Amino acid sequence: MCGIAGIIGTRGVGGLHATGLRMAQAMAHRGPDAEGIWQDEDVLFIHRRLSIIDLDHVSDQPFLSDDGRFAIVFNGEIYNFRDLKRELGGDDWRTASDTEVLMKAYAKWGRACLDKLEGMFAFAIWDRDQKLAFLARDRMGIKPLYVYYNGSVAVFASELRTLLASDQVPRRLDRIGLDDYLRFQTVHAPRTILENVRILGPGSFVEISCAKFEEQVWWEPLSRLDQSAKDQDARTIRLEIRERFIKAVESRLVSDVPLGAFLSGGIDSSAVVGAMAECIEGPVHSFSVEFEDQRFSEAHWAQLIARRFGTVHTPIRLEAKDLLDSLPDILAAMDHPSGDGPNSYVVSRATKQAGVTVALSGLGGDEVFGGYPVFERAMDFQRMHWLTMLPTMVRRLGAWTVLKLRYPESFHSLAWVLQTGSVSVKDIYPSSRSVSNDKELSRLMKNHEMGENEVELLAKALYADRTTRTLPIHTQVSLLEFKTYLQNVLLRDIDQMSMAHALEVRVPFLDHRLVSYVLGIPDYKQHLPVPKQLLAEALGDLLPSEVWHRKKMGFMLPWEQWMKGELRTMCSQRIDALCDRDWVDSAALLGLWRQFLSGDKAISWSRFWYLIVLEDWLRRNDVE
Repeated sequence: MCGIAGIIGTRGVGGLHATGLRMAQAMAHRGPDAEGIWQDEDVLFIHRRLSIIDLDHVSDQPFLSDDGRFAIVFNGEIYNFRDLKRELGGDDWRTASDTEVLMKAYAKWGRACLDKLEGMFAFAIWDRDQKLAFLARDRMGIKPLYVYYNGSVAVFASELRTLLASDQVPRRLDRIGLDDYLRFQTVHAPRTILENVRILGPGSFVEISCAKFEEQVWWEPLSRLDQSAKDQDARTIRLEIRERFIKAVESRLVSDVPLGAFLSGGIDSSAVVGAMAECIEGPVHSFSVEFEDQRFSEAHWAQLIARRFGTVHTPIRLEAKDLLDSLPDILAAMDHPSGDGPNSYVVSRATKQAGVTVALSGLGGDEVFGGYPVFERAMDFQRMHWLTMLPTMVRRLGAWTVLKLRYPESFHSLAWVLQTGSVSVKDIYPSSRSVSNDKELSRLMKNHEMGENEVELLAKALYADRTTRTLPIHTQVSLLEFKTYLQNVLLRDIDQMSMAHALEVRVPFLDHRLVSYVLGIPDYKQHLPVPKQLLAEALGDLLPSEVWHRKKMGFMLPWEQWMKGELRTMCSQRIDALCDRDWVDSAALLGLWRQFLSGDKAISWSRFWYLIVLEDWLRRNDVE
């Protein structure tokens, strides 16, 4: 796990060495073990290394082939690199690293090497002979890769801050990305919050030369569904899921540095710890965050799992004040603004401080196996299709009532169904992940133009393939979760918050073979009465029954209390600064802020927090 960056087309870029040093320093937190800067005709590669596999400095990057034709910078892990090494053959290996294997795989198979890779990765390879740069990203979009291209110069990096440190990227806010952020608390790929800066899509690659900038998708879940479950009975399906999950965990245990696991006591993290216990000799090292306030603490469940599997368990006692005191550091660690992330920062910091460099996480389990309320709501609306047969005036009156009476946000999908007369996942899903609607944005933003939002466009593009409409409802929701919340919130946050502490996080639930198989399971899975029961049945007695039936808990903190108390000055300063920006209706924003401070229960703290984060990020990065 590392930080990578580079510039392709350097002839018009002055002070290259100084530029490389600035870019390397901007991502120093990602790789404290080594720094490398390599310059060739028309290209600059930069690398910061967090040593995981083959700790010898001979594996430092940028890494060059023996003949000098290829240079590579690589972030991530190739879990099957030893198998690929045997397939490639030869006895001229200089290292025991996956970096050298990856470079030789590309040298032999070209872009076709991507289908052979199992892992999480973002990398760039420069071919001196062809004067061609090849950049690629893993199937599920676990590791980020940002790219700026102005027609002659391309700049890429693991983080936006590193792009900006090149002084080649204009510090301008993307207005469409801004609309997306204000609606969903994130910006959906391929856009970012910066104008003309893209994030390379999951399962995509781009080839860059003086004559072209060409991006292609090489893997996406819809076209790679594993259909084998169609001919299998329920018992075989359960056995297949268990086998694939155990293998996914086992493959992610390759490491030359201390390795552990996040253990919240929830189903997903507990399943990962249980699988680890089956795969390794000796105890698993597990880490959990505990709160003194038992309403927010999952200590009982984490300790239950730790005892069951005999882990060396490190409970991290966290007081609310600890996180409050860490807030400046959390905001500083945020490479791309987000309405989420503090929990990942806290857990990652404590795990790293305990001496662990690699941690396995249960992230992705909810998206793959249907653990979120959005899955249940989608099924409920299918059963309520009779609503679409009501007279138009009755439906419109019902929608008006839901919105006018300020029902919770979970009712917004119901209002959408009543307005549109559709229970299609494509139509109801976008409102399930939004935090602001057109009316609210029109009030907050000057000259806001109403139209299809980014999630609606993503859903429309997904459903343009007729195959999507024939898939089980759970699979349809999973595909949309992958393209929205998972890739643009959860994976982005876990990367930036864990790498702030030079901690590598691996996510076995997002193993592409497991994902493809579960998505291909027919209707059977959506008729199970309990969320994630398919996972429960597949893992059998691996976990105690009380874990499967416990109530799901979130990572809750007293944000409203803080924003009206200890954080009031900081928040008010950010709100005031935001009001000076030309796209903000300052009177409307200040009016809402005063209502919140005065105790109006209809206005949640969350309506402001992601705005405060945005202003803080814009200020820190000098973006206009």
